[in-house]
Amino acid sequence: MSSGAEVTEVRAGHAFDTARLAEYLTQHLEGFSGAVRARQFRGGQSNPTFLIETEQGRYVLRKKPPGQLLPSAHMIEREYRVMHALRDSLVPIIGTKLLCEDPSVIGTAFYLMDFAEGRVFRDPALPDMTAGERRAIYGAMSDVMARLHAVDWRAVGLEGFGKPTGYLTRQIALWTRQYEAAKTQEIPAMDALIRWLPAHMPADEATTIAHGDFRLENLMFHPTEPRVLGVLDWELATIGHPFADVAYNCMIWHLDPATPSLGGLKGRDLAALGIPSEADYLADYARSAGRARIENYPFFLAFAFFRFASIAQGVYARALAGNASAPNALEVGSLAGPLADLGWQAAQG
Repeated sequence: MSSGAEVTEVRAGHAFDTARLAEYLTQHLEGFSGAVRARQFRGGQSNPTFLIETEQGRYVLRKKPPGQLLPSAHMIEREYRVMHALRDSLVPIIGTKLLCEDPSVIGTAFYLMDFAEGRVFRDPALPDMTAGERRAIYGAMSDVMARLHAVDWRAVGLEGFGKPTGYLTRQIALWTRQYEAAKTQEIPAMDALIRWLPAHMPADEATTIAHGDFRLENLMFHPTEPRVLGVLDWELATIGHPFADVAYNCMIWHLDPATPSLGGLKGRDLAALGIPSEADYLADYARSAGRARIENYPFFLAFAFFRFASIAQGVYARALAGNASAPNALEVGSLAGPLADLGWQAAQG
């Protein structure tokens, strides 16, 4: 994480025993000794993220949230595995230090990574930037996504990280189950998507590392250059279809800038801003990925909104239960319905 990400005191319900953490790090991290201080980053709707300050320097700690968790959610261990596997690839990764799967240390599994100085952009319109800077940042984002999808996942040791076939079938079933487990009210568009998506799956089984949450806010950029230092938040990564990442990345072109906690590009003067249109961005990615075009894009866009709506519903359920990771969880969770509506619009072409 970075100096560009807001840090607060550890929020209520998220505190852990820093003395116990220091004792563990002394035993397991080479050259470590002394006390630690923990503060919490603003982001991380799912897995809370902390700045760890020590005599040796600063680190970032990611852990599972407290409380009762949905099955297969908050897979810290998977995040660590994929980041560690990509450390020598062309995908920019912030260095990992260690994974602790013992919940007796700080209450849940966690991993420690390096602290990096950089910028995290939360507003896709990139205020205070020039048109040229915006163009370069969007170009860097599509290029890094293409680089990720070009990695030979077997060669980097991710055999078994995900099944090489049936990704879409499993994903639709998974996010349907997660939605049903977290459901608090009827959302007709979700019911429609749950019926429509399995009936319209493309036959194409392209298989790459799929990040699962690839968006501008999950990239850390160099402090002054339009260059990605690290791809963040790998919790949803698996072996899957690259176009699922592409469509998810492109949802911002369909989101209203006034949408609380999300922001988007819909209705903005993109040419004046220097931001590519959705079609131009897709063409940039296709070029970088060596593809002629993005086939079945409406399906993947509908799927992206369906999955995001399911995630938002889970955030909402955790907020109601009092164990959400971020202070704006209720606001984010309330977007499940509007996101499902956008997904159903995409399904209609």
